Amino acid sequence: MKAVVFDIGNVLLRWDPHLAFLPELGCRAAVDDFLARVDFYAWNLENDRGRSLGEALAAIDDPADRAILARYGERFHLTVREPIAGTWVLLERLQARGIALHAITNWSAELWPVGVGVHPRLGEVFGVTVVSGVEGLIKPDPRIYATLCERAGLAAADCLFIDDSRANAEGARAFGMQAHHFTEPALLEAELNERGLLGHE
Repeated sequence: MKAVVFDIGNVLLRWDPHLAFLPELGCRAAVDDFLARVDFYAWNLENDRGRSLGEALAAIDDPADRAILARYGERFHLTVREPIAGTWVLLERLQARGIALHAITNWSAELWPVGVGVHPRLGEVFGVTVVSGVEGLIKPDPRIYATLCERAGLAAADCLFIDDSRANAEGARAFGMQAHHFTEPALLEAELNERGLLGHE
């Protein structure tokens, strides 16, 4: 195993889009209703695929919903404030052992710099970072895993990919990578130990 490839949202950072809309809507239940009404997660996925926020807002017919959704870009920094500390500890242990670290993230091209602004280490710790919105490809499209391998000079089998989405982890596995479906740092630590990637401490 030559490299560990991290997803970012809900692996290294908690992503909670509710936080962009609570000031207008007042409570999480009201935000849940709004997210369902506008099919937010499908809307956001198209942004992660490369659509601009301007195009995304233009696709919303209802002016009131469009005005609320406009707050997402403005307040995106609030949605990714919290690091998942246990995963960062594991990343630092891998880094200390000289394991190559890379990332593949489904993330809007326009909002990626905001995330790096909130967490500057995202721009420093990875050898190669593949951002879906920049590439016009989203996981689990095999081409996005291929892009990472080509830029990092790695064979798929040399990589362990970590993602909180089972579909994305399975996509990486189908491409030829080894994969871990992330649910919590303790289980990731157990897998890394089983693979001998953390060494003896």
